[in-house]
Amino acid sequence: MFTSCRKEALDNYYGRPENLGPPIYQTLESKGNFKSLLAVIDKSGYKNTLSAAGYWTLFAPNDAAFQKYFTDNSTSLDKIDAETARKIVTYCLVYNAYQTDHIADFQSTTQPVGWVPNNAYKRRTAYYDSYYTGNGPDGASTTLLSSNRNGILYLLGDNNNKYIPYFYSTYMATRGLTEADYKYFFPNATYSGFNVVDAQVTNRNILAENGVIHEIDRVLLPLPSLEDQITKNAQYSLYKRILDQFMVTYLTSPDLNNRYRVNTGKSNSVYVKLYSNLLAYSPNNENFLKVQDNDGQAEGYTLFAPTNDVLYKYLNDVVLEFFKSTPTQQLTNAQIDALVNTLPPGIIADLLNAHMFQATVWPSKFATTNNFLNEPARFSSTADIVQKQFCSNGVFYGATKVQATNVFSTVYARAYLDPNNYSIMTLLLNQGLRIALTNPGIRYTVFMMPDAALKAAGYNYDATTTTFSYTSNGATVSGNAVRDQLIRILQLSIVPTQNNELNDLSGSGIIETNNGEYIRWNNNTISSGGTVESGTTLNVVGSKDYSNGRVYYLGNNGIITYPVKTLPQQIAVNAATTTSPYYNFYRYLVNSQIYNANTQDLTGLTLGANYTVFIPTNEAIVQAVRDGVLPGNAATGVPNFTPTATLDKDNVARFIYYHFLSGITIAPDGKKSPNGTAQPTLLKNANGDVVNITVINQPNNLRVVDVNGRQATVLPPNNASNFPATSNYLGTRTLFHQINNYLKYIY
Repeated sequence: MFTSCRKEALDNYYGRPENLGPPIYQTLESKGNFKSLLAVIDKSGYKNTLSAAGYWTLFAPNDAAFQKYFTDNSTSLDKIDAETARKIVTYCLVYNAYQTDHIADFQSTTQPVGWVPNNAYKRRTAYYDSYYTGNGPDGASTTLLSSNRNGILYLLGDNNNKYIPYFYSTYMATRGLTEADYKYFFPNATYSGFNVVDAQVTNRNILAENGVIHEIDRVLLPLPSLEDQITKNAQYSLYKRILDQFMVTYLTSPDLNNRYRVNTGKSNSVYVKLYSNLLAYSPNNENFLKVQDNDGQAEGYTLFAPTNDVLYKYLNDVVLEFFKSTPTQQLTNAQIDALVNTLPPGIIADLLNAHMFQATVWPSKFATTNNFLNEPARFSSTADIVQKQFCSNGVFYGATKVQATNVFSTVYARAYLDPNNYSIMTLLLNQGLRIALTNPGIRYTVFMMPDAALKAAGYNYDATTTTFSYTSNGATVSGNAVRDQLIRILQLSIVPTQNNELNDLSGSGIIETNNGEYIRWNNNTISSGGTVESGTTLNVVGSKDYSNGRVYYLGNNGIITYPVKTLPQQIAVNAATTTSPYYNFYRYLVNSQIYNANTQDLTGLTLGANYTVFIPTNEAIVQAVRDGVLPGNAATGVPNFTPTATLDKDNVARFIYYHFLSGITIAPDGKKSPNGTAQPTLLKNANGDVVNITVINQPNNLRVVDVNGRQATVLPPNNASNFPATSNYLGTRTLFHQINNYLKYIY
């Protein structure tokens, strides 16, 4: 009795549920309307699989679906061969059993682990293509495999199974998708809220012992991959040829060859058709990114393939503009093909990646879905798309437009698309400025740096060793220090100009560059601290506009350089004679205890820091002597530049430090400290605290107020005939300004 009770309890717990039907095959038999499907299953060799233990979902076409298939394809059941039968069965056969309570859920293997509701629209099927014959290392009859990962050889144990898409109402609603998104791809289908490709699910959640059946009203064959889709359409052959020519390699391995021999008994070498890891993805890879195992359930790739005519035109007008004898030259297709062969791999990759998305781009989401270059799909779903196809690994759009990628349309493009003349500049831009300069929402002015100009200045780049070098007076140095010098020159040549401040260089002005240093312009000439120091004049000889700004060309192989002299040396330029504007200030400085005669520099300055120096006029210095602030004859105001008393020496040092703003460079442009802000000087009081001055900066009206409330005004820059000026004078990360009063500190 006890044994009987125990068996009954075990049966109740572990026994076969009464509502569980027989296996899938037998359940189909019992329904009576799947006779054609059962015959196809028999031909495919999957009867035993669907009659035995397992865990499957079968999207099962009913007899009416097969009758439609026979009519549409002028065929019959007896004409379906074993291979076609295998395709029909295995593409509708999905691993694991999914009822509608989870059909739209993503099976996450990372946090959050488990079902992620309404986040999936595809499932992996039992169908895969395996080996095929095509062009490769052994000619047109090369035995090939499609890559099953992006950018790596091949992962054994993964057959690159195709996915089948379905469209369930809760997923569509969660993603903000409507019937229009579905009908865009399947205009002749009826949207029901549960569709599989272009079929409707007419009877859902038919439970079987080894899975779940969803009855559908159409026969489905495996969808093409993105590679299949673009290959079979000649109107996209140029894009496809560029893909294959530059981004495909064929690789083999002993493991692959051994596996092929075991599977087929043949001794051919097997090659994986592998796309470059420069691409967003491999169009022949049926898996998604594999960040986690099931991510192909939730996402797919998207490819916008431009037609040959628009791609040829874009190559002629944009990509190859600087390879032509004149910008208006119209190249032949053969000439374009030849020039494309000379392009750097990065340009090729960007051209292709502009059309590749690591996400499903739904018709209603063009503007909000970004490609591999982080740019939205710039197409009209109604005007620019001539073909659309849901594929097994993504979505294909044939387009009569080329995606105008930012790297080809912004100021970055001028150097990038002219590698014969701006290869060094492009390398430097790619050290960290590419993202900024390709942002269409931020405007820049860029002064071009030709290779010839950089080489004339002593700079070079060795592609073999990937090092920058600098040669001066027969001595060459190389390494990161030279690269940093070049980046500083580059930063001086890039100016954020959101309001097009440099679109007219016929007047004069000063502006801050990308690294906080300043340059000046006057009557279509450009000056920097380096050009002032060397006495060089840079003439602007031309320009070109882009979507986010303008580039300028400088004559005589000129480049905008930075100064190398110390701040005292730069002050000395305007202090040569007693009538020079900086004379009195400079004489106190070079005779002070904070001046190092060996280095010709001031103690207390930090290498690489920014400064603003307010230099009182000679008359203001005389007044400081009369006021007893500086040593000299208080009655006559004659300065004593070489005092001997300790207090006098200290007063001179403090006076000088108090006229140096520390950590900031300010021009009279109204941008920094426009409403009056206390700014730190180099002077510290007896308690060790920094002594500030207040800066009031309005356009062309820069004033400073000391701690005593005394005000000094920056004198206007010298007129154009004396350019550069003694105010707005360019130094090493420094601006020197002449002020009409001295600043009095409290120590």
